[in-house]
Amino acid sequence: MSTVAIYLALAGTFFWWVILLAPWQAWRTRELLEPNERLVGADTAARAFSEVTILIPARNEAQVIAQTLDGLLAQSHDLRIIVIDDQSDDNTAALASQKGAQVISGTSPPKGWSGKLWALQQGLREAHTRYTLLLDADITLAPGTLAALLDKAQQENLSLISLMAKLSTERFFERLLIPAFIFFFKLLYPFKLANDPASRMAAAAGGCMLVETRALRAINAFASIHDALIDDCTLAKKIKLAGFKTWIGLSHAAQSHRGYNRLGEIWNMVARTAYTQLHYSLPLLLLCSMIMTSMFWFAPMSVILSSDTLFLVTGILAWLAMSVVYIPTLRFYRCSLLWVLTLPVIGTLYLMMTWTSAIRYWQGQRAQWKDRNYETPNNV
Repeated sequence: MSTVAIYLALAGTFFWWVILLAPWQAWRTRELLEPNERLVGADTAARAFSEVTILIPARNEAQVIAQTLDGLLAQSHDLRIIVIDDQSDDNTAALASQKGAQVISGTSPPKGWSGKLWALQQGLREAHTRYTLLLDADITLAPGTLAALLDKAQQENLSLISLMAKLSTERFFERLLIPAFIFFFKLLYPFKLANDPASRMAAAAGGCMLVETRALRAINAFASIHDALIDDCTLAKKIKLAGFKTWIGLSHAAQSHRGYNRLGEIWNMVARTAYTQLHYSLPLLLLCSMIMTSMFWFAPMSVILSSDTLFLVTGILAWLAMSVVYIPTLRFYRCSLLWVLTLPVIGTLYLMMTWTSAIRYWQGQRAQWKDRNYETPNNV
């Protein structure tokens, strides 16, 4: 191995052990919320449901909206559900109406607004209850999930509580990349720190968020974050900085029923915001590329790229740390632990997605989602 390769291998192993030994242990899956059978059908839960307005922004969601609404009706038949139809050209609105939801016909987002946030802004005008549940159109909640959210929010005085919905892992590329998507998110936003009121770290998962309506109004949501592409974490940060308590966790009870049939669909999902995570900074992109190359290639590959005992040990230590930190996510997703052996490939693909995001940004396309293009701001 060359001197540069040796240093990269050592650096990559060092980074893996930092992840493993960091006191906040971002790789663990201990922040978990599942339905409590004690609450399912309880009178207290029924009374609490009257304090919730559910907002679902929906644009061309005819394939999934009925299943989402069925999941809500399994919580209670007395919920107030508002679907904001974001100018769909399919029968999303008709299907929502058939399920008993109130449908608001959304208007075109003003300049600078993301479509989802503008839809939520229109729906928030109709929310006058203590809590507002923000739910993506493809998320199914298992019976008792809303009661569990309300119970935790009230017991711990939380103003925002969000669940990282369990994504589909039925297909090959989903099993390869989706657990890693959650793993990387938890490394970027350690849940232990995000849930600590004393920490400035904030995070939320936009698919399922129960928020105190007063907290939304206190930060002028959603106008104050109207152009945010990573809107969930931006919302959590503003709410936390305003002095409210937030919590984020995993759950098997909130599941996305939107599948990813092709690699390109996952690629575009990641590329939509990857460069945003790096604050559109080329130096950070280059630093990220160097770190990921050292972690996903030079460190684990030193087992076979060098006959030197020291670097054989380096490679073994890298694989040991990689396995320890990734296995909890694989277990949560009930995937074979052998998928840990694909981490070098996974890391390479995610790095390529990040570069795709950067290249699109340099071409003037800030993001593309739901048939809408979000252009690069002139002042960036």
